[in-house]
Amino acid sequence: MTGQRIDIHTHAMPDQAMAALAGRGFKPTGGYKISVRWTPEAALDYMDRQQIAAQLVSMPMAFGGSPDDPEFGTRLSRMINEGHAELIAKHPGRFGAFASIPADGPDEALTEIAYALDELELDGVVLTTNVMGRYFGDPSLEPVLAELARREVPVFVHPVDCPHIDILGFGRPSSIVEFPFDTARTITNALYTGVFQRIHGLKLILAHCGGVLPMLGWRIGEHTVMGRGPEDADIDPAHVAEVLRGLYYDTALAGSRNSLLPTLEVTSSDHILFGTDWPAAPEPTVEKNIANLTAFDGFTNDELRGVERHNALKLFPRFASR
Repeated sequence: MTGQRIDIHTHAMPDQAMAALAGRGFKPTGGYKISVRWTPEAALDYMDRQQIAAQLVSMPMAFGGSPDDPEFGTRLSRMINEGHAELIAKHPGRFGAFASIPADGPDEALTEIAYALDELELDGVVLTTNVMGRYFGDPSLEPVLAELARREVPVFVHPVDCPHIDILGFGRPSSIVEFPFDTARTITNALYTGVFQRIHGLKLILAHCGGVLPMLGWRIGEHTVMGRGPEDADIDPAHVAEVLRGLYYDTALAGSRNSLLPTLEVTSSDHILFGTDWPAAPEPTVEKNIANLTAFDGFTNDELRGVERHNALKLFPRFASR
């Protein structure tokens, strides 16, 4: 495929929001250095080199307020979303964006969702796998998930550090194994707390082919028979399989057989989307991942074209002209 890929997994931070974070001494999660700073110009050059027609940017962070600045999280989300809207306006057809929402509470999150989708007309919403230690299934997140399902909007789910990263991370970058684990944690918790029984129509896109989730799919389902917690929902293996089949999975850092084969055990090729994780993933790594993806013998030519472009168009049809 030449110049037609749609990259649904890439990260950008508007300058104003970057300055606001820098002023609070923020350091990026993940524990690794990003060698290339995202700019529109750098992104367009990168996209042309990697045959990418359009790129959906996101900034997967969940910030709340603090005693000295209780509205910081809400203000930061607004900065990010308005910066993304300006980017899209300057480069129509080349960029889209997932809206960021604050971690201050359901009311603040719902207000920003409405503004970002109805006023700014962004393409979806990004959620982190945990919001300051609260995973999908936490009652505070239910109104947000319910509204996103009601709107039938694509929701990009990106991992962040778990609350116990100081113990579990062994001092290594979280992106090695902890990020893939946290994706599995939040979806498993959502399953066992009955989120997908109560809320129908969620369009969740899981980063990195869902991390370790597909490999654990059968095990997660079978444990609904072997024994659940006393407060867990009444679910069964068929429910788990149905939910995993309906999720979407992106290929960022997950274009090899190691990730694709387990993913195709829980869903079909039309639920796999192209992603690169640039610039968090350096371009040489992106190129290796794309080479793995295009060489994968588990896709027909039509299925590969679907992964690289057409599956995304079903969720983001405005890019069809690119």
